[in-house]
Amino acid sequence: MTEFDLRLTAIVAAPPDAVHRALTDPAALRVWLAEHAEVDLPGRYAFWGRFTPDGAEPHQRLLHADERTLRFAWTVDGVETTTQFELAEDPEGTLVTLSQSDLPSFEDVIADRAGPRGALQTFWTLSIANLADHLSGRELTPKCDFTSTEFRAEMLIDAPPDEVFASMTEPEQFSRWSGATVGIEPHVGGRFAMGGFDTDPGGARFVEFEPGRKVTLRFADGMLDSWELAGSDGKTRLTVVQSGFDPTNPPHPGWAGWLGGLAALRRYHELPDRRPIWRGMEIAGLPEGLLATEQ
Repeated sequence: MTEFDLRLTAIVAAPPDAVHRALTDPAALRVWLAEHAEVDLPGRYAFWGRFTPDGAEPHQRLLHADERTLRFAWTVDGVETTTQFELAEDPEGTLVTLSQSDLPSFEDVIADRAGPRGALQTFWTLSIANLADHLSGRELTPKCDFTSTEFRAEMLIDAPPDEVFASMTEPEQFSRWSGATVGIEPHVGGRFAMGGFDTDPGGARFVEFEPGRKVTLRFADGMLDSWELAGSDGKTRLTVVQSGFDPTNPPHPGWAGWLGGLAALRRYHELPDRRPIWRGMEIAGLPEGLLATEQ
């Protein structure tokens, strides 16, 4: 029996048969998941390209497929992992459970020693969000280009800049849409710590903080994250840029994580009851306190 290191559960507003089609139709996969996809069940299930970790070639091997379960081996950076989708009916549509084995340790990911496998968690976080939006007919969040060192993304959020800014800089709101515990001191020189200040006492520091308009965070290694907000007709154009990193070792896992977070942020503001996309997230080896207790 496979031991999974990651389990994500999310609600998709579509019936299970529609979700199954999106998971197995190569044309749909090329919209929400990957640059290239080929599917011929029960023999072949493959995706690859610049939006896939270690994606120069397809490295998947189908293990099982039926109307409610899809399981395949996926060799990433020379290590065979296992990925599984499970679908279950839910009053709101379909409960999707994504499981992934053979993740590297959290310490190796943070220290940039994990290679392409270090991006698997954030790759799936973003992909499941885009699956849900694809089936709802919503604009997709930009995918992470694992071949690029240019990290810039824009999206339109159906809320005014002050509301969006508050949700990104007030800890309780941030945890509500992201599912993560976070410590935030909202001023220039203040700290921003994923997992809270006990987990990450140093954290990043705000080097710019203009309420409703712009924030820039500087990390200990010199990397910068910048969020710029521009309002029009009650909506916000959010631009996120990451710079100052080692171009020979781009922080793709973190960038994919930010993109997945932006998908959740947009949904948080656009759905009437401000529900997060995730019903739950379990990650083996994650430091205690990094995930919020309510997701």
